[in-house]
Amino acid sequence: MRVLTLLMGSLLAALSVAQVPASQYDSLQWRCIGPFRGGRTVGIDVVWKQPNVWYIGVNHGGVWKSTDYGRTWNPVFDDQPTGSVGFLAVAQSNPDVVYVGSGEGLQRPDLSVGDGVYKTTDGGKTWHNTGLKDGRQINGIAVDPRNENRAFVAVLGHPYGPSKERGIYRTLDGGRTWKPVLQKDENTGAVAVAIDPVQPRTVYAAMWAARQAPWENGSWQGKTNGLFKSIDGGDHWREIGKGLPTNSEGLGRIGFTVCKADNKVVYALADAPKGGIYRSNDAGETFTKVADQARLWGRGSDFAEVRVDPRDPETIYAANTSTYRSTDGGKTWTCIKGAPGGDDYHTIVIHPDNSALIGLASDQGATISVNHGETWSSWYNQPTAQMYHVSTDNQVPYWVYGGQQESGSAAVASRGRYGAVTFRDWHPVGAEEYAYVCVDPKDPNLVFGSKGTRFDRRTGVMTPIYPDLPDLRFLRTMPMLFSEKDPSMLFLASNRVLLSRDKGDHWTPISPDLSRETWTVPDPFSSVSDQGKTMKRRGVVYALAPSPRDANVIWAGTDDGLVWVTKDGGTGWRDVTPPGVTAWSKVAQIDAGRHEDGTAYVAVNRLRCDDLKPYVYVTHDFGKTWTLAVDGLAADPVNAVREDPVRPGLLYAATERTVWFSVDAGAHWNPLRLNMPCTSIRDLVVKDDDLVIGTHGRGFWILDGVTRLRELDQPFVAPKTFWLYENNLNTDTPLPHEEPAGQNPPDGVPLDYALGADARQVTLEVFDASGKLVRRFDSAAPEKALDPNEITVDPRWSRAPLALSTTKGSHRVAWDMRGEGKRRALGMAAIWSATPISRGALVTPGEYRLVLTVDGVVHIRTVTLKAPPRFAAAGVDDGENDD
Repeated sequence: MRVLTLLMGSLLAALSVAQVPASQYDSLQWRCIGPFRGGRTVGIDVVWKQPNVWYIGVNHGGVWKSTDYGRTWNPVFDDQPTGSVGFLAVAQSNPDVVYVGSGEGLQRPDLSVGDGVYKTTDGGKTWHNTGLKDGRQINGIAVDPRNENRAFVAVLGHPYGPSKERGIYRTLDGGRTWKPVLQKDENTGAVAVAIDPVQPRTVYAAMWAARQAPWENGSWQGKTNGLFKSIDGGDHWREIGKGLPTNSEGLGRIGFTVCKADNKVVYALADAPKGGIYRSNDAGETFTKVADQARLWGRGSDFAEVRVDPRDPETIYAANTSTYRSTDGGKTWTCIKGAPGGDDYHTIVIHPDNSALIGLASDQGATISVNHGETWSSWYNQPTAQMYHVSTDNQVPYWVYGGQQESGSAAVASRGRYGAVTFRDWHPVGAEEYAYVCVDPKDPNLVFGSKGTRFDRRTGVMTPIYPDLPDLRFLRTMPMLFSEKDPSMLFLASNRVLLSRDKGDHWTPISPDLSRETWTVPDPFSSVSDQGKTMKRRGVVYALAPSPRDANVIWAGTDDGLVWVTKDGGTGWRDVTPPGVTAWSKVAQIDAGRHEDGTAYVAVNRLRCDDLKPYVYVTHDFGKTWTLAVDGLAADPVNAVREDPVRPGLLYAATERTVWFSVDAGAHWNPLRLNMPCTSIRDLVVKDDDLVIGTHGRGFWILDGVTRLRELDQPFVAPKTFWLYENNLNTDTPLPHEEPAGQNPPDGVPLDYALGADARQVTLEVFDASGKLVRRFDSAAPEKALDPNEITVDPRWSRAPLALSTTKGSHRVAWDMRGEGKRRALGMAAIWSATPISRGALVTPGEYRLVLTVDGVVHIRTVTLKAPPRFAAAGVDDGENDD
């Protein structure tokens, strides 16, 4: 057989080719590993005539649908260009029609924006964007329950700057056109809208002027807030609400609700220094305060949610950090749901004909009650976790770690031992919700959180290791990581860089305050507020990158727009900020070069400056010169850039919508979304041959086997080494299909090949080290599926037989590491499974030659199979020499 050394068909002629055809890598697939623990959700609605059918809109996780009262949820929005959702509403006259407002609609740190109003006419199967793309934050939708084509949306607008597309918009033609019907100015948006449930010509709306500062936890609020009403279908509006706090009294966001049983009863929740819950008995003309407890209305800029029972004007609900109910018009209140059943509740939906049916959307997913709030559906069935960062450890298989918004920490196995990643395969590790989580490279039992925690898996004890040092500033998410070059070095960042060499027991500052001493405030904020002139110094080190090549080289970046480097372990620091990086441009992440000294890749996110452009800066001379490397990237903020540890010049970028890769050190970028839903990718790491990402709305995802991207010039690729895993150890009763589970990787060694044209025949042969044929696959005579009656493992996780495609393009198959025949599995398989399985036996550790033949042209690769350490400890050879 002859070995082909030339590229096949349309394969890349050189590694430096700018754009990579998707046909060379689109056989790769992402997989979600969870955790199945709900994340921030604001949108929720029910189909009135089918009360088992619910929709939810997740802030960074798209739209989900349940047909069983929330027992299970399925994504229906994953192929759309945004995953940020702020509100949704069902057209009750035709429940196949659902309107979705994109942009999460909240004024808070770590928000994301959207691109308009989406609509489905087939119950979520297909969607189209109907407009208002520059609205960015849409926080309210009201659809006429008698007319699916008449709807109003509340457009809050740019969260960090002025924008013209704000206010209340109306459509009378199902979204084909939108007309502004209530606007004030470029700084005042609409935050809520509702149609009177009895008189649909009457419409209520709340206007709110608010803006986030470019620094964390800073905000501005204007003096044009108020409650408005139209009695002619939205053509004309007037301000109402006598008795509510006024703008001179600090009025902010308003939430309101109209009672179906008596539409003259309107409740409003007003956020103000002396705010509260108010009642009107004259359709909103005048209000009287009925509750002033801060637990009901406090943090109104986050929540401001009040709902009245459709059939009883005396029963009202308020959502805050817990959810409360009053049955006497607001005199007394009872908490009906709060931690540990979730917290930070945003939206309440009550079925208009059945008050016992209630839906809640909160920071911990969505839950539904069918018995008036006595019990609730689970939020541990929604893989919509908002992770801030991602890291991995050195276990086999490796685990994935991160802090989850409002839910603490999560550690998830990259593959489950029972065919899938289930509740058996993830648990908390003692870190705080916003924290970086990192694991001791030499001891996977020690897990560290950047809010000052050290967790020991063996004992379950969490030890505080917060630095007891003066003049330190910390934000919600601060870098903490070990040096790859010297694993004894543990770094933590505040406004200074700190180092510990005793696992966090003691900390030593190795830098001065690296934030800006003076600053200018970006125009989008300085035009409405002078806070930046009077506030104290508040920048922090937001990105930290110890060099994997030299333990003395450390890069640091601040959230107020500075980049620093030290080459002597922290004795001296040099400001090497790239030209054009202005004050309050957040340095989101830095990656120190893995293949040459002096190289660094810097991701700068300017969303807080009302700028959605991507910024990736590259230096190869320790910051003396920089290149802006963004060609091919979409207009989308960048959160992280990482260099592949194997192939020089191969980069991966995490943006607010998807993942990208470059094969020429950032000169050109290519999309790597593949089958991923659109969501905010906050961080990514390369672990061995896998790309692992942490999303802020869809948990953790893994792209197995990036060897294909490392060797795009090769027609046939395989990993150099691979663990000899059995993918399914379950011999017990399988879990019910309704139980949520993440996906395991393909059952075997991932093999990738590309065809420049359709082939007649493709074969794959596997030979052991002695040259003996172990297995043969043939596209002309594909293997048959196993008889389900002969499978003694959970059939849900049994993989299809390897099938070789002959069509043009890229293909991935997986050799299951078994030999020919249907003989009883012995050896290592007996260790993994108490019940023999009726397949060919697993091979033994060692080197195997893989021969792919395409119409007579031969390609050869080798892979070394190693036994996982737990089996080596049991006396099974791991395939490696002791010397």
